[in-house]
Amino acid sequence: MGDAGDVKADRIVFVTVGTTSFDALVRVVDTPEVKQELFSKGYTHLLIQMGRGSYIPTKSSGEDGCLAVDYFTFSSSIADNLRSASLVISHAGSGSIFETLKLGKPLIVVVNEDLMDNHQSELAEELAERKHLFCAHPQTLLHTIKDMSLENLILYHPGDARPVAKLINWFLGFPDD
Repeated sequence: MGDAGDVKADRIVFVTVGTTSFDALVRVVDTPEVKQELFSKGYTHLLIQMGRGSYIPTKSSGEDGCLAVDYFTFSSSIADNLRSASLVISHAGSGSIFETLKLGKPLIVVVNEDLMDNHQSELAEELAERKHLFCAHPQTLLHTIKDMSLENLILYHPGDARPVAKLINWFLGFPDD
């Protein structure tokens, strides 16, 4: 940390695909356009958890005015990565979504269109409608990053499980009590 006033604090974008592979997401965050947009918004590092994916992102040390990029496949716990992140870009798994929201981190959920019967997208879209997160698809991620204003997000307060239970019951087709 020191007293060098010109050293910008790390602002990390953490990307997670969970335990599966989601090459479309890893590929799009690795594009120069997305990296440039993140950098222009003041982020300094891009850390990608790529899971079982076969697409390998381009590492960068972040010299010459660009984003530092690193990646890994799996971690026993992504909690530390989530905690140190300034922005999280995640697949639509409910575990990743709620873990991120509980930490109060700004979140963009990217829906994997290759998954059949995608209940995950419904959850992400519902939470986006309630302004707890931003929802995107791989091809709209750049646009979402450009347009997002984090101050419009509403902090998610886990507490009353009834709305979530109601949503789950609705997904599963159970009648309303």
